[in-house]
Amino acid sequence: MGREWDAGDSHPLFKLLGIMAVAAAVLLASQCPGLVGLPPLPDLVSSILHGGGKDNNKKQQQKKTKAKKKVRVYMDGCFDMMHYGHANALRQARGLGDELVVGVVSDEEIKANKGPPVMSMDERVVMVSSVKWVDEVITDAPYAINEEFMNKLFTEHNVDYIIHGDDPCLLPDGSDAYAHAKKAGRYKQIKRTEGVSSTDIVGRMLLCLRDTSVGGSQTHASLQRQFSHGHEKGSSSVGAGTRISQFLPTSRRIVQFSNGKGPQPDARIVYMDGAFDLFHAGHVETLKCARELGDFLLVGIHTDQTVSAHRGAHHPIMHLHERSLSVLACRYVDEVIIGAPWEVTKDMITTFNISLVVHGTCAEVNDLKNGEHDPYAAAKEMDMFKVIKSPRDMTTSTIIQRILANHEAYKKRNEKKVESENNYYQSKTYVNGD
Repeated sequence: MGREWDAGDSHPLFKLLGIMAVAAAVLLASQCPGLVGLPPLPDLVSSILHGGGKDNNKKQQQKKTKAKKKVRVYMDGCFDMMHYGHANALRQARGLGDELVVGVVSDEEIKANKGPPVMSMDERVVMVSSVKWVDEVITDAPYAINEEFMNKLFTEHNVDYIIHGDDPCLLPDGSDAYAHAKKAGRYKQIKRTEGVSSTDIVGRMLLCLRDTSVGGSQTHASLQRQFSHGHEKGSSSVGAGTRISQFLPTSRRIVQFSNGKGPQPDARIVYMDGAFDLFHAGHVETLKCARELGDFLLVGIHTDQTVSAHRGAHHPIMHLHERSLSVLACRYVDEVIIGAPWEVTKDMITTFNISLVVHGTCAEVNDLKNGEHDPYAAAKEMDMFKVIKSPRDMTTSTIIQRILANHEAYKKRNEKKVESENNYYQSKTYVNGD
């Protein structure tokens, strides 16, 4: 009779009987419209054809609800001096489920297990919350997932799986921080992002101060040796080394971080440029303010050469592609220009259909070179320039000062980290993932 009468896997005889029953019901309904107890015709037909009435409909609804249940995954971390490696780990974790819950380890737990954090809990939460693959954040999470906290994740937060990278996470007593999750069969692993670590970034920061008088030279020399661990060129004396990024950028990684969508034809496009070096909470909150001024936020990332020319020979700390990925991971950013020019020209404004050019009040000092004029002159002349009040008084130099102010603690912290990283690389094997 055609597929419109297919009622599942029922026998053809049942289908025929069903059709006959419908026909009889239609005839009866037309002749006896006031018959007591006879349901409305559409409900009667549906009930006969699908067999089961309300009970069957309830079962089908329950099946649909069960099928639609979202898989929730959990990943935790310190997220101190957050970089694109952290963001990529969160991206991978999100790919293993439908919703990502992230636990940010408390300051006290970090101190007890690793040493003092550089960034405060508030700053670290701002950074994690800004990552576009994160759906929920749990603050003051424990460093080790004990059985009690694990059960809380499963019952109160409806977490299905706990995620961590392929590098081991050991407690001070040498035990696995994720042993309980593995025992419960609720653990999944992702691939660690190569080429960057918080330890490496600290080393790069210290070299930025080698020509300044901030801090004692003896302290600076000690820290520089401590954080270089074999990744410097030339002499080992103070001021002679140059940090080399180990990051190998690929077009695939950039695509993974990109939103992949352009602005609508009538969109109000806001443009903001800068170095965005050592991407931090101050950057994030200013970008959020910029995004609220339009429909599409386009961010220009200056080249390494441009940043060096205006801030000094040992800037930027993070190179162009590293900085671009960090900004791309931010949920308030729609697109970036990788290697944006220093000057925002009228032609550039026309090319990208920019409606407003903005700049924050809190930023590093960018000394103009001889003969160089205001990079925002064209936007100001076109009456499309606006200064944003930066919500947070924070710059890259702020973070460097924190390192220097507590150098002994970070020296000890780094010793543990370097040993852990060396062990990881010595025993590293290929992990299928991205």
